Amino acid sequence: MEYTVKKLGEIAGVSTRTLRYYDEIELLKPARTNSSGYRIYGQKEVDRLQQILFYKELGVGLDEIKDILDDPAFDATHALREHRETLMARRAQLDQLIANVDKTLRVKEGRITMSDKEKFEGFKEKMVEENEKKYGEEVRGKYGDKAVDESNARVMNMSQEDHEKITALEQEIKQTLGEAFQTGNPASDAAQKAADLHRQWISFYWGHYSKEAHAGLAQMYVDDDRFKAYYDAEQDGVAEFLRDAIHIYTGQEKEVE
Repeated sequence: MEYTVKKLGEIAGVSTRTLRYYDEIELLKPARTNSSGYRIYGQKEVDRLQQILFYKELGVGLDEIKDILDDPAFDATHALREHRETLMARRAQLDQLIANVDKTLRVKEGRITMSDKEKFEGFKEKMVEENEKKYGEEVRGKYGDKAVDESNARVMNMSQEDHEKITALEQEIKQTLGEAFQTGNPASDAAQKAADLHRQWISFYWGHYSKEAHAGLAQMYVDDDRFKAYYDAEQDGVAEFLRDAIHIYTGQEKEVE
């Protein structure tokens, strides 16, 4: 079966402008151009478009999608299985969130009561949902869906005791970072303590630790205005100071004299 750009756009739910753009950036080239100058797409192109749309739905950028699909080692069947696993995990999270919202509504209406444990479950679901809305696209683009999904799963499995510990650790980071910032030296003992506390904090969510990933995250705190605003809320320059401290801690930069 062959399709014109208009027909393919109709069945795939994308605009003809999008398909033409994909042609321009060589993400999806037509099989051929007919005598009238129309782009013609065959089954191979249809299958590739399906993969493109799957990866877009997962928040992967077009440049990265092109690299993935053009990789000689790309396995379409394996990719589909991974897509399915990711979507199933997201569906499970949404199902949990919907169930908790329904339960909360019944509590508000006075039809049932909700235990503190159940309320805590709802809090975790809300936290995952809000983080996905605010930072999901950027973080997934930088670290991949698997890493983010695993982090979300750790949050969902977090006990109330775990939450209290991680909250206390977050407050300790802020206090230590504030004291270190006053020294003006990201290589100071206080600054390096803040960097180490930050390592402990992210390790809880990541489940593992990588110096390179830690340094990359610190750079994101400076490059992304939303992260920067969080750390610079009380005083400008804190995000950059933390970045420099972490880069020294991870050995990504020479110590500041």
